[in-house]
Amino acid sequence: MTVTLADVAARAQVSPATVSRVLNGNYPVAASTRERVLKAVDELDYVLNGPASALAAATSDLVGILVNDIADPFFGIMASAIQSEIGGPGGRAGGERLAVVCNTGGSPDRELTYLTLLQRQRAAAVVLTGGAVEDAPHAAAVSAKLRKLADAGTHVVLCGRPPAPGTQAIALAFDNRGGGRRLTEHLIALGHRRLGYIAGPEERTTTRHRLEGHREALAAAGIEDDPGRTVYGRYDRSSGHEGTLELLRRDPSLTAVVAANDSVALGACAALRESGLRIPQDVSVAGFDDLPFSVDTVPALTTVRLPLAEAGARAGRIAMGREEPPPGGVATIPGELMVRGSTGAPRESAEASRGA
Repeated sequence: MTVTLADVAARAQVSPATVSRVLNGNYPVAASTRERVLKAVDELDYVLNGPASALAAATSDLVGILVNDIADPFFGIMASAIQSEIGGPGGRAGGERLAVVCNTGGSPDRELTYLTLLQRQRAAAVVLTGGAVEDAPHAAAVSAKLRKLADAGTHVVLCGRPPAPGTQAIALAFDNRGGGRRLTEHLIALGHRRLGYIAGPEERTTTRHRLEGHREALAAAGIEDDPGRTVYGRYDRSSGHEGTLELLRRDPSLTAVVAANDSVALGACAALRESGLRIPQDVSVAGFDDLPFSVDTVPALTTVRLPLAEAGARAGRIAMGREEPPPGGVATIPGELMVRGSTGAPRESAEASRGA
């Protein structure tokens, strides 16, 4: 049964006019009253009809794009590619749609808030980018929101994010585990046995999958996975810098550092140079994603290339109904190992080879 404004008013014990004022934000309302109304809206899952939604159409011309950090090129590239595909026939405002980029800052609460707001605005489509938070209550809450969006006619696409079973969401997932495995296999093939790893936030699926790939490669080569050679941090340069210094403190004999992404790898390179170490002669460094700056670092960064723009554009087309979803609603997108100057044989291996 459809929840009405009157139902919200009755639950909050206020007048319908007060509910309208709170939701439209066009009239001052006491903080306690506003809190009571918003609580009732959430409990009843009331969906506010915007002016355009008063028409017979089930959805608006709004498309929501959720990103962790729009300043991070990983998300910026995907968001730009998604937006480039959302125009054209189908919208009511001259055939165009309005893209709204929602920057969550990595906050699970903000993610849920934006999904709720997009539901209330009857968004035509919602695209969620990047990894998911591995927290059971949060995952259940997100799945519930995605189901409600889909049931209301919103197209939901996950781009670079694991599938969400039972939600009708289409998933274009990156093979982070496979990419992490190939990256570490490359270093092992060069002769490295003492590898440090700077991981991302522990609660993120991307972190877990890339680290699992790294550990699979170590196990296959018979190399012990020393917990002391793994540190966790954010997906940014400062975490790479701090993490590398910590790894060197724990084990000065490290010959390679594997970074959670390219930004982290930049910080790792800076920390190694500050410590008087050469790249790759003393310590090799590898990243992940192949962000635009990776080829311009000195030396150029060995990394795993993810087709961020291509995946984003495909997500946009699927969201707009201009491309068929993959079979079963899920596609796994592989990464490509890009071998560049930041990795080489460890010094002792190179010296042994020259002696031979």
